[in-house]
Amino acid sequence: MKWNPVIAIARQFGSGGHEIGERVAEKLGLPCYDRALIDLASQKLGVDQYDLEQVDEAALNRFLAVYQVPEKANPITGSGMTLNDSLYMAQCEIIEALALKGPCVIVGRTAGEVLEKNPRCINIFIGASKEDRAKRIAERYELTEREAAEAIRRVDRKRKFYYETYTDKVWGSLESYDIMLNVSDLGIEGTVEWIAKLYETV
Repeated sequence: MKWNPVIAIARQFGSGGHEIGERVAEKLGLPCYDRALIDLASQKLGVDQYDLEQVDEAALNRFLAVYQVPEKANPITGSGMTLNDSLYMAQCEIIEALALKGPCVIVGRTAGEVLEKNPRCINIFIGASKEDRAKRIAERYELTEREAAEAIRRVDRKRKFYYETYTDKVWGSLESYDIMLNVSDLGIEGTVEWIAKLYETV
């Protein structure tokens, strides 16, 4: 099996991780996958994209994770499995296929853990200070800093639950990633440059 180099980015909400992923991909001439995986998963499962987006946005709400089971069987998990689990398994297959297809950047979706056996996968966690994240979210979504701080707390909690539900690791822990980068220290551009240079070594 020939693995291609892949940059897998996990990130705190408001850290700029998604923007960094897109800018790294553009700089290196690579495709960047994030929300696009929902489109691919819906095609694989034969499930309406809207339904999958609702589950994805719920970020494994405990009630949905246990009780939302599709009426129709799908080609990935058959029948009887929750839509959350079916979505995750479909995304895992897609992530592995993308890594075999060619070099790329994948943001979120526990890509680093899915590609754990790929020796050329760089598993990166991107964070930033609470102050910087709150400021970025407040500006982007036109929120007060208090509202932004609450949004960060809520989204990070959901990401942590999603990550730890499907892996045996701790979200945001040093032991869970190859590299952890602080955007508050490096800046967006500095982080992009750092990752681009790292990519040249794999």
